[in-house]
Amino acid sequence: MAAVQDGQMELDAEKETKPEVLSDGTSNLSGSTASGTPLTAGGAPTQEDQQTLIAVLQFLKRNKLSDSVEILRREAGLGDQEDSQTLEGSGGGKGDGGGGDANSLLSRVSIPSAAAPQNTPTPATVKRADEQLDVSVVLSAYSQQGDPSLYQVYYSGLKNFIESVLDCHRAELSQLFYPLFVHMYLELVYNNHESKAKAFFEKFGGDQECYYQDDLRILCGLTKKEHLKGNEALLDFRTSRFVLRISRDSYQLLKRHLQERHNNQIWNIIQEHLYIDIFDGMPRSKSQIDSLSGSFAGEARREVNKVKVFHGLLKEPEIEVPLDDEDDEAENEEGKPKKKKTKKDSVGSKSKKQDPNAPQQNRIPLPELKDSDKLDKVMYMKECTKRIRLNPENLPSICFYSFLNAYQGLTAVDFTDDSSLLAGGFADSTVRVWSVTPKKLRKVKSATELNLIDKESDDVLERIMDEKTASELKILYGHGGPVYGLSFSPDRNYLLSSSEDGTVRLWSLQTFTCLVGYKGHNYPVWDTHFSPFGYYFVSGGHDRVARLWATDHYQPLRIFAGHLADVTCTRFHPNSNYVATGSTDRTIRLWDVLNGNCVRIFTGHKGPIHSLAFSPNGKFLASGSTDGRVLLWDIGHGLMIGELKGHTDTIYALKFSRDGEILASGSMDNTVRLWDSIKAFDDVETDDFTAATGHVPLPDNSQELLLGTYHSKSTPVTHLHFTRRNLLLAAGAYTSQ
Repeated sequence: MAAVQDGQMELDAEKETKPEVLSDGTSNLSGSTASGTPLTAGGAPTQEDQQTLIAVLQFLKRNKLSDSVEILRREAGLGDQEDSQTLEGSGGGKGDGGGGDANSLLSRVSIPSAAAPQNTPTPATVKRADEQLDVSVVLSAYSQQGDPSLYQVYYSGLKNFIESVLDCHRAELSQLFYPLFVHMYLELVYNNHESKAKAFFEKFGGDQECYYQDDLRILCGLTKKEHLKGNEALLDFRTSRFVLRISRDSYQLLKRHLQERHNNQIWNIIQEHLYIDIFDGMPRSKSQIDSLSGSFAGEARREVNKVKVFHGLLKEPEIEVPLDDEDDEAENEEGKPKKKKTKKDSVGSKSKKQDPNAPQQNRIPLPELKDSDKLDKVMYMKECTKRIRLNPENLPSICFYSFLNAYQGLTAVDFTDDSSLLAGGFADSTVRVWSVTPKKLRKVKSATELNLIDKESDDVLERIMDEKTASELKILYGHGGPVYGLSFSPDRNYLLSSSEDGTVRLWSLQTFTCLVGYKGHNYPVWDTHFSPFGYYFVSGGHDRVARLWATDHYQPLRIFAGHLADVTCTRFHPNSNYVATGSTDRTIRLWDVLNGNCVRIFTGHKGPIHSLAFSPNGKFLASGSTDGRVLLWDIGHGLMIGELKGHTDTIYALKFSRDGEILASGSMDNTVRLWDSIKAFDDVETDDFTAATGHVPLPDNSQELLLGTYHSKSTPVTHLHFTRRNLLLAAGAYTSQ
C-alpha cells in the first residue's frame, strides 16, 4: 500500500537496485516520511495508527505470543496497561459496537506498517489474496479516494507534464495515461460521482490510444456503482496489475514530478494498480512501445519470459525403410533407397541427432510407437523424398476446398496429416467427415460378422471393413451446439470436436461413433488440438482456461489458468512438451505440460487472437488476430521478432510449410498470403543484450517478405494445411455476395 491516511506520501528518491514492483511509496507509521514531514504536527501517532498498534497487540496476546507483545510494546513506547486503556478509548467513538475487539479493529485497518517484514502476512496481504473471491472486496479498493472535483486537475497536471518532457521520455511516460484514466474513472463511479465521472470520461476518453477503443466502449457503459459488481472484465483489470516497461531515467522524472506536486492521488493508483518494470538503458521509441502494447493488462513482465524453454525436437526413433517395398521404383542398386532415407533427414524438420535445446526423451510420458505408427513413419519418409523444396522462386500450388451451400454454417475445418480426410464442424451441431481421395469411408463390420473373419489372414484389416457402408461422407451426431474446434489424431483413427455445449468429444473413425464425451469446461469450448504424438490433447474455452487431457482419462490432467478472457485457440509444440494458447485478452501464453506453469507471455496484438502455428523446428511461433497482423515470436528468447502486415480482416488460419521456409496465412478478407519465413527469421538477430532489454528493433519489411497474394471469389479462408509434399490446401465456406 502506498498511503497513510491524512498523511504525507513518501516519495523516496533513492535509486532502486533492480527493476521490481515499486515499493518505495510505503509510509512509515512510527516515524516521518522521506521528505522530512512528520505524520502529525507533534510527531505522535494518529488515533488510527494507535488503533492499529493496539489491535495487533491484542491479536498477539490472544495467540500467546508474549515475547512479540513485549517487543512491540517497547518499540511503540506503550506502557504495560496503556494498550488496553487506549483500546477501550479508541473504540468508543466508532459507533459500530466492535471497537473493543481486535478483530474488528484489524478489519478496519487497510494500511500495513512499513516496519513489518515483506514476507509477513499482514492483514492487507491477506486481503489482496482474497480479492478475487469476493467482488465487493475487489471494488472496495476504490473507496479511498480524494476530492472528486480535483480528478480532472490531477490528470490534466500529469498530462501537461508528460507533454512537456523531452521526446525521448514522452513516449514511455504516455503509457501511464490509459491505466490511470481507467482507475480514476472507476473510483469516481464507485463513489457515486456519476456526473463527474461522465465529465472526466468525455474530457480525456478521446486521448487514449486507438487500440484501447473496444475496452473504452465497455467502460463508458459503466456509469453506476451497481454496474461494476457484475462485470468480469472490470474485475480482471482491477485484480491484475497493469504492467508498464519504463527506463530508469523516465521513471525518475515521473517520481520527481509527483513528489514536487504532492500528487498523492495518482501515486496511490500507481502503487496499488500498476507494476512498473524499470530497465537500465535508452528509453524506447513510440513505435517500439506500440509494437508490444495493446493487451488487457499491459506488457508482459520480463522475468516471465526468462524461464528456460526446451524448444528443440525430440530424437526420431530408429526405423528402417524396407528396400523391397512395392511402392519403390524398380531399382537394382541397393544404394538408391538408402539415399532416399538420408534425404529425409535433410528435408524433414526432425533430425536423428539430439538437439541441445530438446527436452529429455522421457520428460513427459509419451505413447509407444505401435506397428501401424512405424508403418506410417515409413510412408512419411517416402513422401518426404518426393517433397518439393519451397523458396521465393518456387512457391507451392494451392488447392482450395470451397464448401458450397453450407447453410448449416461452417465453423471449423481440419485435415489429416496425410491429407486423406477432411472434417467440417457446423453450427447445426454436426461434424461431417469427407474422404478427399478415391478411397471411400467404411465402417467396421458388426461383431457377429467379425467372428467369421480369419484373423490370421494378411488382409485382415481390409476384411473387417464393411463395403456396404462405403461412402464419401459420414455425419457425426452428438453435440448440443455449434462445433467450434476439430482435430484429427496423428494415426487418423480418431477425431476430436469441441462445441458450444461445453464438451469435447472423441470420435472413432473406424465405427464413426462417439467414444467419449469429456466434460470439464463450464462454457463453450472454442478450440481443441491433438498432440503430435497422439494420446494427449488440449482444449480452451469461454471459461478462460485451457485444459490438458489424455484420451483414456475423463478428467483433465492439467488446467492452465492465467488468461483474463476467453481462450480462443490452442496448439501443441512439435515436441509435445508445451502448449500455446491465444486469447481475447490479446495475449499468447506458452504453458509447460510437465508442471502446468506459464513460461512465456507474448503481447503485441491489438485484437483477439484466433490462429497459432509453430515452425517445424520448434524455435518460432506465428500468431494471427482480428487486427489483421501476423506476429512472429522467438520462443527461446521470449521476444517478438517480426510483424507481417497485409491482411485487412481477421486471420483464422496459419501454417508453416513442411520444411519451414514458407508461412501461409488465411483471412476473412478472402485471401491466402505466402510469406518468406526464412528471411523473416534471419533478418532479425537476437543476442543477450536485446533479450535483457526485452525488445528487438523490428524491420518494417512486410512487402519484402510477402511472396504472393491469392484471392478467392467470395470464400473466407478458415483453414490451411500443407501436404507431405508441400502442396497447400485451403478450405472455407463460400458466401454469396
